[in-house]
Amino acid sequence: MDTETKLYPVSTNPLFFTPTRSLPQEIAVIGAGTIGPDIGYYLKSALPGIKLYLVDVVEEPLKNAEKRITGYVQKATQKRKMKEDQAQTVLENIMYTMDYEHIKNCDLVIEAATENIPLKQKIFDTVEKIVGEDTIITSNTSSIPADRIFSAMKKPERTTITHFFAPAWRSLPVEVIRWEGANQEAVDYLFWFFAHTGKAPIITDNAICFMLDRIFDNWCNEAVYLLDCASASQIDSVVEEFVFAGPFFVLNMANGNPIVIETNTLQMEEGSHYEPALILGSVEKWHTGRPGSKVEVSADLKNTIRDRMLGILFSQSFDIIDRGIGTKQDLNFGCQVALGFKKGPFDIMRDCGEAEVTRIMGKFQQERPGFPQAKKPLSDYQGFKRFLLVDEVDGVKIITIRRPQAMNAISDEINNEILTVLKENIDNPSVKGFVISGYGNAAFSAGADIGKFPQTLGNRDAAVRYAKDCAQVQLFMDQMEKPIVAAINGMALGGGLEIAIRCHSMVATKNAIFQFPEVTLGILPGIGGCIVPYRKWPQGAKLFHEMISLARRITAKEAVDIGMVVKIAEDYSGMIKEAVQEVKNIQGKKQRIHEGKLDIPEVPIPDQPMAGKLALSKEAISIIAKTIENGAAADTFADALEIGYQGSAEIACTDAAKEGISAFLEKRKPEFKK
Repeated sequence: MDTETKLYPVSTNPLFFTPTRSLPQEIAVIGAGTIGPDIGYYLKSALPGIKLYLVDVVEEPLKNAEKRITGYVQKATQKRKMKEDQAQTVLENIMYTMDYEHIKNCDLVIEAATENIPLKQKIFDTVEKIVGEDTIITSNTSSIPADRIFSAMKKPERTTITHFFAPAWRSLPVEVIRWEGANQEAVDYLFWFFAHTGKAPIITDNAICFMLDRIFDNWCNEAVYLLDCASASQIDSVVEEFVFAGPFFVLNMANGNPIVIETNTLQMEEGSHYEPALILGSVEKWHTGRPGSKVEVSADLKNTIRDRMLGILFSQSFDIIDRGIGTKQDLNFGCQVALGFKKGPFDIMRDCGEAEVTRIMGKFQQERPGFPQAKKPLSDYQGFKRFLLVDEVDGVKIITIRRPQAMNAISDEINNEILTVLKENIDNPSVKGFVISGYGNAAFSAGADIGKFPQTLGNRDAAVRYAKDCAQVQLFMDQMEKPIVAAINGMALGGGLEIAIRCHSMVATKNAIFQFPEVTLGILPGIGGCIVPYRKWPQGAKLFHEMISLARRITAKEAVDIGMVVKIAEDYSGMIKEAVQEVKNIQGKKQRIHEGKLDIPEVPIPDQPMAGKLALSKEAISIIAKTIENGAAADTFADALEIGYQGSAEIACTDAAKEGISAFLEKRKPEFKK
């Protein structure tokens, strides 16, 4: 059995599940110290109506927890990320208590106390005597295997580890540990629950330190061992090539020295090479600057630091995969969203190349004998989809874009991965068709990365080439005989919507939103957005005019009214079921995109065009109108697409595009002159 099948026996997308139990009404977090209040705030923010208990044996942490949660809510309202009425609901029904008896009706209990096995066992013994038979009980430990904590319990099958990352209210990942004592129903429910409440859960095996902590703690420990030849600020500065903040800066921020000591001491069961550096126990704060600080580092010293830090990163990554602790895609993903790596470890290996990775690992083996090395050729660690989850439901391949840290925004690599999955399965007779969806409840895709577009500004030929390069997935979908259905879970914007409209049909959740916001950047949807909607749903032409030239959003109901969407589902799992059924419904009945000329209304150009409070460029809207109208008048669909590419290129050479893209990159509001 491969690692993915072992860890994900049903599906890799948690929202495919239809849970066997409802959302919890009462939840307890045991431990009001470092991470407990943050877990509590996440839970109350996601489920404001629940009753939350924060439990501790000491009153002072409870008082501090109340201040912290109140502060979080105040800051969220000040930044307009939370409305006043929601803030009031979040702060209601939180009980800060030293009495365990209060948690007797809780549906879920999460322990977040000190990393001490006897203490945790004592807590769970107390909890199990108080709560109901069906209560799910978890521990937030970052390193202790589940069997060492839960095996003595009367009902260990309803327990597991749920490992959060700091800050727990904001950090996306939660490691959910699959261990032999837990039943699949409990693990699957937690997998679904965390995704439903906005997290990105990943399932790992029950190994010491699980998956991501093995990376983080050894990364930090190795940095400390390098202090015999470099300063903390030099080490941090060098590794900022790979991470947003160096290990010493992060240790200071998280008071992480004791954690590394505890976890690496535990890992010494696997070998003395994991021994924590002695100096960790005698330093409170490391002398290092903020990320981006300029630090003098000689070329030789930089290479020494770089090689050692990549050596430990690669070593742990190989070991995790070789032992089946986690999957390649989860490790790559988790290092970025939980640990602040700019690229996943397997991306860094790919960038280095096999010869360089081999050199680094050979040197690391000499300097740090005992650490794991790769057991397979480097190519064996590269064969996976970085940004897609691919599942199968009743003969239908479900492609999920997993990039929640960017609202599933489309990149060139995501386009290539989607195209690869389609090509790999297009001739497989057991595959009936495909569904494309986005990860989580918020977004199918919030658009496309700017990518190489800024490089094409002012260069018409380059802009045409780039538009055509970006359109390869859509062009392949156009000629597919097997049906492909877009399942729209939330926002479908810009480049994401350009993928969705080329699918052969669409279903959506009731919160779905459709928008082409490109005009607010002084550009247009250039890979079919100005062409395809009119040829597939001509009855919606007036609405499409507003969407493309004024960035109007439309709802799922409006999309149904004009025929874009065929079915609205209540929730994600219902949407996937409808999408799979739609694949079956349109097998052999796929409608081709209209080939001839279209008669559409003229695109109006307002004297003072606005998108909300943003004044738009009449120059850009004039090019958009011309592109839409000429595309509709084209004799063939291929000719119309070419007009769309040329329109994208023409607008890329305008002052509007230069200002819009510059403003986006500089994170400011654009000011269009004409």
